[in-house]
Amino acid sequence: MARSEFDVIIVGGGPAGLCAAMYAGRGLLHSVLIERGVPGGELLNTEWIDDYPGFEHVLGRQLADLMTAHAVKFGADIRQDTVESIVRGEDEIFEVTTGLGQIYRAPAVILTAGGTPNKLEVPGELEYAGRGVSYCAVCDGAFFKGETLAVIGGGDAAVEEADYLTRYGQKVYVVHRRGEFRASKILQERLFANPKIEVIWNKRVLEFLGTPAGLKSVELEDTVTGERTSVAATGAFVFIGFRPNTGLIKQHVAHDPSGYLITDERMMTSVPGLFAAGDVRSQLTRQITTAVGDATTAAVAVEKYLKDRKSRSTIKASVSV
Repeated sequence: MARSEFDVIIVGGGPAGLCAAMYAGRGLLHSVLIERGVPGGELLNTEWIDDYPGFEHVLGRQLADLMTAHAVKFGADIRQDTVESIVRGEDEIFEVTTGLGQIYRAPAVILTAGGTPNKLEVPGELEYAGRGVSYCAVCDGAFFKGETLAVIGGGDAAVEEADYLTRYGQKVYVVHRRGEFRASKILQERLFANPKIEVIWNKRVLEFLGTPAGLKSVELEDTVTGERTSVAATGAFVFIGFRPNTGLIKQHVAHDPSGYLITDERMMTSVPGLFAAGDVRSQLTRQITTAVGDATTAAVAVEKYLKDRKSRSTIKASVSV
């Protein structure tokens, strides 16, 4: 395997990773960003964005391209490869191993690998993603003003986001495959008190249907009787779980009950030298703005971490002499 030495390795090329790479370049750090696909992350799966400062209305792919170009301008070294493992050795150096047989070594890693919304994996879900099917109410809710919406799920996220969506939709259906929610009682009380919300119990989604213009209906099946029904909706928000991509780390790292990494104010995890930014980190909300904010802090903190590490090594060498 080929080995390469760096100051910092950035794993993941979404908004957080690209921002970290830009700041690492500005800080004159010898860095590399490893991304398994085209840089942009979830931006590439979002058609329109209207909640990023300075851009009232921008295509997700366009914003991804602009962020990539900005990072490259400051010297970002972006390599397309799949990270398979991140291991911190006894020498306090991380080894990042990839699918193409590369080993990248550095005293610091910024993990910005994001997360993956759980999919229903039913017909029409992929076809209407970004054209009616969404996984983020805060990101896309404003595009559905005055329309009829469906929320799929029964946990805290589904119940909370259904309530949030009523500020835009004229009617919000909550489709749940069971006869009761798993969400906290206080969230349920708020939902049941909202006159715009109607709960559809014991139903699972069979298919999303629509036209070239977008989603038109959600086809359902009763989990008890097997009866099939249809709900007219131009927007469907799927909240059946979200998996942070933290399995790459081969050492134990402190995390919350959902698997998101816990960091300090510098974005450092419980593993010294391992920083986290964006959707892999435990926090209140997950937006483009919070991702780049995390990444800015992480990249600046890495600079300070490396300087402190070098100072400690110098002092240790002096003492030993």
